[in-house]
Amino acid sequence: MNALLLTDGYKTGHHQQYPKGTEQVYSNWTPRSNKYAPQGCDKVLSFGQQYVMQWLHDYFEFNFFSKPKAYVCNEIKAELSLYLNTEYDISHFEDLHDLGYLPIRVKSLPEGVEVPIRVPMLTVVNTKPEFYWVTNFLETILSTMLWLPMTSASIALTYKRLFKRWALKTDADNIGFIDFQGHDFSMRGMGGLQSAVASGMGHSAVFFGSDTLPVIHGLRKYYDADGFVVGSVNATEHSVMCAGTKDDEIGTFRQLMQTYPTGILSVVSDTWDLWKVLTVYLPALKEEVLSRDGKLVIRPDSGDPVDIICGTSHHTGEGTAVEKGVIALLWDIFGGTINKEGYKVLDAHIGAIYGDSITTTRAEQICQRLADKGFATTNVVLGIGSFTYQFNTRDTFGFAMKATSVVVNGERREIFKDPITDDGIKKSAKGLIRVDKVDGDYVLVDEVTETAEKEGELQLIYEDGKLTNKTSLSEIRDSINKRL
Repeated sequence: MNALLLTDGYKTGHHQQYPKGTEQVYSNWTPRSNKYAPQGCDKVLSFGQQYVMQWLHDYFEFNFFSKPKAYVCNEIKAELSLYLNTEYDISHFEDLHDLGYLPIRVKSLPEGVEVPIRVPMLTVVNTKPEFYWVTNFLETILSTMLWLPMTSASIALTYKRLFKRWALKTDADNIGFIDFQGHDFSMRGMGGLQSAVASGMGHSAVFFGSDTLPVIHGLRKYYDADGFVVGSVNATEHSVMCAGTKDDEIGTFRQLMQTYPTGILSVVSDTWDLWKVLTVYLPALKEEVLSRDGKLVIRPDSGDPVDIICGTSHHTGEGTAVEKGVIALLWDIFGGTINKEGYKVLDAHIGAIYGDSITTTRAEQICQRLADKGFATTNVVLGIGSFTYQFNTRDTFGFAMKATSVVVNGERREIFKDPITDDGIKKSAKGLIRVDKVDGDYVLVDEVTETAEKEGELQLIYEDGKLTNKTSLSEIRDSINKRL
């Protein structure tokens, strides 16, 4: 697709609408509100800028600059003339093609750091006066590609912080487990391949467990990931269990353990009767499970996640299978140990994962209920799917890219928006901006001088067709874990 189509239709006339003599448009990308974010998401995790800028650079290179000028410019002329019902002047597009690169300067806060709400994370400005229109021509594509990886990474970090808090309370010696306790199950429910990759990379900046295989390519391509990137385990699905027949489900379990005599094996266990699996089949398979060189992971896949994992009863001791829940039933069969914090840890040969309709609220409830019943929260892995990552929009963190400074006929104008009909969320910064670090936190300073704008924590990542100050997945993960 012609790269000039990567914008909103109404932007195609903005080059004619700025004041005569406009030479520069300076904009910033800012999370304006966490009003719709999950509880605990008080900041935004900086992630995705390098991916987006590399993707954008490559797209314009392959789908505009490297193609014949007459072809790409006449194509857009034909389309926009039809679209606007008037002959469209493409001279500014022809000039851009002659230039041969995107004449913009992009500065960003480092990826892997947490940023308070209302603090700009990115600035964009044109580097050549005649291309003042390019800055906000790119607003739409930057917005559509940036908000999702940042949102998913931020929510993933909220999960990880939750898991760590509970692990420190109930199983501190096993703290490394939290890297894998949140597992990405979201790909099939995302809004297309690019969304799955963008969101999945955000998850994988925080966690090491993922079933979204395309993130491996994405993180290697855009973040120089080498060696281990993300991992998973051998696992069944309902078609496998159904093919083995309902009458011989125990035989399917046995055959699977023979197929995978070592390592972690995850078996979906609610194709028919989860409670029968836990009270009839697993007791019968106990010695085979315990003699296996690895862990058998039981995966419920329907019902209320909190009640299924923890049981409907809030008390320990006797009760029905439904009242006890998965973890207590596994303890009854396989036992385990009591750790130094006084919590029960299942035998290393058995475990559980739940990956349907998980939210941060439900994750908190699961951890609370397990701890209340005397179980370490590290007894379960939670699959984080599209019920978490697709249930978001740009408004989850109120992301927006807004112009705050222009130069017209050599004179700088500090501009801003502050709608009288708004509740204050849409009020923008004003003028040139700088982001400083004060007592370990990022703060906005606006209305600064051109000299002051060059200072601060925002660092150059792209200028006139070249990426700079590149970071890697390992550096991002290290930064996240240090702050965690």
